[in-house]
Amino acid sequence: MVSVSIRGGLVLLAVAALVSGCAGPAGTGVRPQQPLNAPPAPAADLQADKTRIRAARLRAEQTRISAARRWGLKKVPLTAPPAPAVKPRITTRHGFEVDGHREKGLPPVFTTVPTEQKIVFLTIDDGAEKDPAFLRMMSELKIPYTAFLSDYLVKDDYGYFARMRDRGVVLNNHTLHHPYLPALSYARQQREICGMQDVIEKRFGARPTLFRPPYGNYNEDTLRAARSCGIKYAPLWNEEVFVDHWEYREWDQDIHPGDIVLSHFRGRKDWKGTMPDMVRRFLNRITAEGYAVARLEDYL
Repeated sequence: MVSVSIRGGLVLLAVAALVSGCAGPAGTGVRPQQPLNAPPAPAADLQADKTRIRAARLRAEQTRISAARRWGLKKVPLTAPPAPAVKPRITTRHGFEVDGHREKGLPPVFTTVPTEQKIVFLTIDDGAEKDPAFLRMMSELKIPYTAFLSDYLVKDDYGYFARMRDRGVVLNNHTLHHPYLPALSYARQQREICGMQDVIEKRFGARPTLFRPPYGNYNEDTLRAARSCGIKYAPLWNEEVFVDHWEYREWDQDIHPGDIVLSHFRGRKDWKGTMPDMVRRFLNRITAEGYAVARLEDYL
């Protein structure tokens, strides 16, 4: 029995030695480094990797083609370029400033992101319509967008917007009750904006840094209140897309690189169609003109 125990102990010691050897020198917890002159991977392995990458890309493209066909698009949406390593400098659009805007460090108000790339940004406001088909469509087509939510419209179904967040959509601030802010005192504007910050943080886990004033109306108090609530940017829009038409801010009635496009969470109660119908009109137009949809937050 003693010899068996000794042999068992020697085996355990050998195993322990092997384990500790994998971890590097005793007590360091460091794994041994690979040889400096390790031989390159065999050419066959490199070719196999390239083949797998090509196959994965082909499957992804086939998935996009199938999704575009399923949702009735005329063409497959274009893919946006990678997000810039250096973010563009965002400033308030000329004519949209309040007195002392820059000197007071107020959030910039802008309608377009500076870029020469043919990209636009889709933003959707309020939260009245909660169409499951819209979530499926945007996920299957892999179209990025930004949501600006008002609590009085979303509170009957926070779960819908939680599913949106889980798909990578950033949920931003559009006030608690969607009032005309310039008519309110500073304190009441602050309650509207900071209150919505609290709701989004509680329900969805993060405080927004983007705020869109209802109707696009604001004054100095609005921007001061927004800044006090942690807001860094106040994006407006250059075009608005509906289910049956577009509206434009610019004289040329056209879209431009970096434009922010507005739409709303609306359906047949308010429109002559559904949210997927709106997305179809939006994508068909921008794709035909060579534009892709990028994620707004990636450029801020």
